[in-house]
Amino acid sequence: MYFRSVGTWLLLAAAANLNGILRNSLITPWIGEHGGHIVSTVLLCGIIILLTMWLIKWIGPRDRKDAVAIGALWVSMTATFEFLAGHYLFGHPWSRIVADYNIAAGRVWPLVLVATFAAPLLSARSRRLFPG
Repeated sequence: MYFRSVGTWLLLAAAANLNGILRNSLITPWIGEHGGHIVSTVLLCGIIILLTMWLIKWIGPRDRKDAVAIGALWVSMTATFEFLAGHYLFGHPWSRIVADYNIAAGRVWPLVLVATFAAPLLSARSRRLFPG
């Protein structure tokens, strides 16, 4: 189950990168940086939920605890990637990376983490893989 969860997260990460390309090349030039950030974030949340719904049976959580563990694994991998790759691979200063988590400044990126955490449990419940 965990091996399939990591494989699914890699697919989600690839989809997130494609979403970022779409944001930078089409959405942001059309509606601006702030609007592009919001639209891209909502779009990515939808992609995460849809891909998880599609793959949850293959991932195979047996119960609620498994689904929550998958969500926690995905959030930890996402945050780790965002911070480490953002800083060391893409050269962004720490302040820029942390700024994306500032909801008070209109940044809605934390919604992606909420969707990432909740998607396995919501998907498993909606596909009736286990009771409750």
